[in-house]
Amino acid sequence: MSDHVHAPAQEFEYQAEMKQLLHLIVHSLYTHPEVFLRELISNASDALNVVRFRQLADASIVDRDAPLEIRITLNKETREFSIEDTGVGMTKDDLINNIGTIARSGTLAFLKQMKEGQKTLDGDLIGQFGVGFYSTFMVTDEVTIETRHANQDSVGYRWKSLGEGKFTIEETDRTKRGTKISFTLKEDHKEFSEDWRVKNIIKKYSNFVDFPVYVGEEKVNAVSALWQKRRDDLKEDELNEFYKYISNDYQAPLGYLHVALEGSVNFKALLFIPETAPFALFSEKDYKGLHLYANRVLIQDDCKDLLPEYLRFVKGVVDTEDLPLNVSREVTQNSPVMAKINKTLVSKLLGLLEEWANTDSAKYEKFYKNFSPLLKTGVNSDYANRDKLINLLRFESSTTDKGKLTSLKDYVARMGSEQKEIYYVSGDHRDLIERNPNLEYFKKHNIEVLFLIDPIDVFVVPSITEYEKKPLKSIEKADIDVKPEDAQEAGLTESVVKPLLTTFKELLIDKVEDVVASKRLVDSAVTLVIGKEGMDAQTERMMKMFNKEYSGSKKILEVNLSHPLIKNLWAIYQNDSKSPMLKTIAFQLYEGALLMEGNLPSPTEFVARMTEIMERATRA
Repeated sequence: MSDHVHAPAQEFEYQAEMKQLLHLIVHSLYTHPEVFLRELISNASDALNVVRFRQLADASIVDRDAPLEIRITLNKETREFSIEDTGVGMTKDDLINNIGTIARSGTLAFLKQMKEGQKTLDGDLIGQFGVGFYSTFMVTDEVTIETRHANQDSVGYRWKSLGEGKFTIEETDRTKRGTKISFTLKEDHKEFSEDWRVKNIIKKYSNFVDFPVYVGEEKVNAVSALWQKRRDDLKEDELNEFYKYISNDYQAPLGYLHVALEGSVNFKALLFIPETAPFALFSEKDYKGLHLYANRVLIQDDCKDLLPEYLRFVKGVVDTEDLPLNVSREVTQNSPVMAKINKTLVSKLLGLLEEWANTDSAKYEKFYKNFSPLLKTGVNSDYANRDKLINLLRFESSTTDKGKLTSLKDYVARMGSEQKEIYYVSGDHRDLIERNPNLEYFKKHNIEVLFLIDPIDVFVVPSITEYEKKPLKSIEKADIDVKPEDAQEAGLTESVVKPLLTTFKELLIDKVEDVVASKRLVDSAVTLVIGKEGMDAQTERMMKMFNKEYSGSKKILEVNLSHPLIKNLWAIYQNDSKSPMLKTIAFQLYEGALLMEGNLPSPTEFVARMTEIMERATRA
């Protein structure tokens, strides 16, 4: 012990605004008391970072060779808790002015501003600063700090406070550099004196702090902050283990992206794309996105602001020095920094996907089959990246094998010189689409048609009005650019059989918008197509799922004038324009077209009518 006689402890009083703020912190600011430990470790880490640089240039600092570490000591019988670091320590001025981050962060000025605006103090309004150390008063009634600064001529100090109105400072004989914070936990927070509880909190919030954190003799923060490494130094094994650790996935990821940006915003990120879509992906409540760190300390374990909704399948970590934080570090502010990070990450991720699409189609198709339902939603929500997203879209088509995908770019490259439009058709699955009568013309003339099988396609693709100056058209629309099939051999033309078509229209007046001769049918007698303003069959089915009252728009019935059945009907019409058979078959043809779409409302009537027709056809 030193013979030095210390002056009695000096007492200081918090300003009135500070008392108000402390009350707010203790009683309403933090939603989880456990974050006090995160704050204390974060402050200790900051102090160690400062002294690490001092060590390089200043041989005279106190305990120059002391290991840089954080030690936590617990006693569950007495509920005592202490955390000690070998960081830069504090001077008397630091203790008066700078404990935690309150005075340094413009808090008092902010409070005065609020007072002038006659605003009340609440957690939502405080977003201009962090409080750090003072969160400790959530779990204890009195805190003691023992500290000595790294300067050679420094002395030790003890700071004590009940966190209400006053604090005291006195000199001590402390010889070690660094800071020790100790207190007795309140009875209702005694869980924080349990080894297992404290270790779990460290693993949750502070696993990547750049200095060892010990609980007793055990080093707890065992996972390396991989995102801080150079890309060339990253090893596949450690990347896989890191991904499994942060995602709780048992598989290795499909791929990863390392980002290190220095400039107007400084941040590092390590992002992963999972091998398969997790079960909870489409459940907003259960699915967690990116972890946000500030200087290796966890701020949010599910930061929705870092990526747009359509990329929320991405897992990983973002760490920045530049982020302004909410007072509790639990909610990030809307800031230009977040916007810049978001913009950069989106650009880099879309670049990675583009690279896969161009150089590793098998990997891209695996990714696409898992995550395209989400990715596609970006086409109509992220206009800045719309063109990139459209280039990433993939579809089966009439020229691909089942399960194989093609891009719009490749489709256009295969188009014949005569073809002016990009064609698509929707349906629940490929087998159903391939039986669609509206495909017949395109198959006969070897014109490729994209198959929209994913339900979300019908909301995305029609919004892409053109690609490389080629309009996108549904083959189920009435106004597509096809040449009429040759029906001249039978002497049937639209002008000749117009009376028959008019009769069909009168019979089906409540059901169809129009009845016209078809340009697109080859084998089928009739088909239903959409008018200019109508929705395709797939979209209408989805609308009906959402709204049982929705009846859909009337369609146009196209008639194949070269089909034997239509020729026969024309003969019947010429013989007897009022024949009951015309009405029966008109209804049967219309409902048969509905059946092909999967939209037949009453199979009973359809089957009864079919039986009637067969019965007439088989009369002796």
